[in-house]
Amino acid sequence: MSFSRERWYTGITRYQWIVLLIALAGWMFDIFEGQIFVSSMNEAMPSLVDAEDQNNIPLYKSIAFGLFLTGGAIGGIFFGMLSDRIGRKRTMAFTILTYSFFTWMSAFSQQWWHLAALRFLVALGVGGEWAIASTFVAEVFPNKARAQASSIFHASGTLGTLLAAAVGAFLIGNPAFIGWCNGDTMSWTHRYVDPASLPWRIGFTLGVIPALLVFFIRIYIHEPESWKQAKERAKTDVTQKTGSLFDLFRGELLRPTLVGVSMAAIGMATFWGVHVFGKDVLLQSVRQQATVKIIEENPEKYNQITESGKNGLKTRLDERRGEFKRWEMLGMVLLTIGLGVGQVCFGPLSQKIGRRKTFLFFHLGGFLITIIVFRMVSGVMPLLFLLPVFGFLTAGMHAGYAVYFPELYPTRMRGTGTGFCFNAGRLLAVPVLILTGWIQTQGIPPAVATTYLSFLYLLGPVAIYFARETKGQELID
Repeated sequence: MSFSRERWYTGITRYQWIVLLIALAGWMFDIFEGQIFVSSMNEAMPSLVDAEDQNNIPLYKSIAFGLFLTGGAIGGIFFGMLSDRIGRKRTMAFTILTYSFFTWMSAFSQQWWHLAALRFLVALGVGGEWAIASTFVAEVFPNKARAQASSIFHASGTLGTLLAAAVGAFLIGNPAFIGWCNGDTMSWTHRYVDPASLPWRIGFTLGVIPALLVFFIRIYIHEPESWKQAKERAKTDVTQKTGSLFDLFRGELLRPTLVGVSMAAIGMATFWGVHVFGKDVLLQSVRQQATVKIIEENPEKYNQITESGKNGLKTRLDERRGEFKRWEMLGMVLLTIGLGVGQVCFGPLSQKIGRRKTFLFFHLGGFLITIIVFRMVSGVMPLLFLLPVFGFLTAGMHAGYAVYFPELYPTRMRGTGTGFCFNAGRLLAVPVLILTGWIQTQGIPPAVATTYLSFLYLLGPVAIYFARETKGQELID
């Protein structure tokens, strides 16, 4: 007796694959535009801040993150509503052009607040693109393939982070490239900017490349039939109008909106307050190991009690800046690999045990692994093995937003609801990040501040308790 089990991708059309490919390319570059700041902030911020103000850099970084989340919230809500009114195709093109242009403009920043303000403008497009692309994928793919396709779509952001890490390691932190920027070839730029800042500036100019995606959007994709039908109904029935923000807080849509916003707020606060600092744990461990080795070689010369000893040690460590940058980017890559695997796994796992149980697994796992990595483990080798697990558990649930949020709303409100939930969560996470930056300026170690934030993962089960299960259900028409 033989059994046949249909694969989730059986029967998927060429057009559906094209939509998924374009959506994930847009999201990949979307994430790149966000993560290029993460991979370059340790070089960019010091070069934009006066010497006497260097101690405030952690606060300035947190302000930049906060503005990025605020911009993402505003852009996601605005463009989500716009996509319900004028269509998914045109709005997606607008969002990609927005984040491409302002990332390119970031290369010309002259003060730290210039870069922070441009992060806000970049995020307008970043937040909007995710809302529309996730809605597009959900509406185009059939029920049996929706969770898997949406997870793959969201996990494609992993490639954007890896691309940002590659730019950080092989461009921004590459001694040969740094030497080229300081050489005669680029001497004409030295009258305008510090040559030491050229590597990170060139890294930001790469952000204009995603604008090419607009060409493929215009040629290869069209509006989903479900959206066209919703627009026709709205013409004859005032209760079916599209893209109304107020409708999210009325009747049966209120509960899913509150649940979605709560889940996204927890995810955003822990991602930017916990997950992104995982790479720094490895960097700090490598620097500490290098410091111990230098002192052991010549304890009298590099005595950290004397001023000359401290300066000599700092000089030796600065000479290895390129090596440390590569270790930092390795940490980022390990986190991202784990994150990508976690996000790809969310879809099939949620099809098997349900959306709510899958969210619960990742929230509890994220809390436990954060305590282990930040408070219980030390040394380079253990971290090399643990960081992928850390990435898997601390951010795997983010793919669930692409799977779950579009399932909560009818077609006429899907872009608005999905965009609002995901991006209002960004807005609510901003005070947490500003508080984190302020705590670090008070002398509290980053690992301690991050450990405090990890308790936010335990709020996840509270939101999940009020969430409804959507496994196996068709999208609401």
